[in-house]
Amino acid sequence: MSRILKASGLVVLLAAGALLAGVVVAGGRAADTTTATTSGGLLPGPTTTVTETTTVEHTTTQRVFVPTPTTTTSESESSETSAPAWAWVVIGILVLGLILLVVLLTHHRGGGLDSDERRRRLDRAAASWLGQGWALDSQTAESAVLRRGSELMLITVDGAGHVSTRPLAPGA
Repeated sequence: MSRILKASGLVVLLAAGALLAGVVVAGGRAADTTTATTSGGLLPGPTTTVTETTTVEHTTTQRVFVPTPTTTTSESESSETSAPAWAWVVIGILVLGLILLVVLLTHHRGGGLDSDERRRRLDRAAASWLGQGWALDSQTAESAVLRRGSELMLITVDGAGHVSTRPLAPGA
């Protein structure tokens, strides 16, 4: 799976978590009730249709008397936080996700290119030298030695895929 796809999936999850945390911390809102009534004429002929929309909001207040506890509590136990515990858990998960996203976007993979891609880059570089009159003397998976008369040239491809060339001393 590509890094871009992983990062975009993580961003979507973070956005969904932030949205969920915002709704949950806000406490949500009650949905409005809509009533539609349609009536028509009873006699033949033109009929009249009346549509009425009503929004109803109903609030119920109930008093509950709770007896006072007989045990005493310390001040630290009786103090309450401004947000419930689950809200802090959601916020913590979001922070961890953000840290993971930053690490994924800034982390460079140490593996580099696979051997097939390195071989293709070496072949392309050697082909360009062969077109200039050089002949292939020997080749491995990561390097090639080219010859033109008494001159020798070494072409190498490193793990990151960078191609480099340097002359070799004759007989090396």
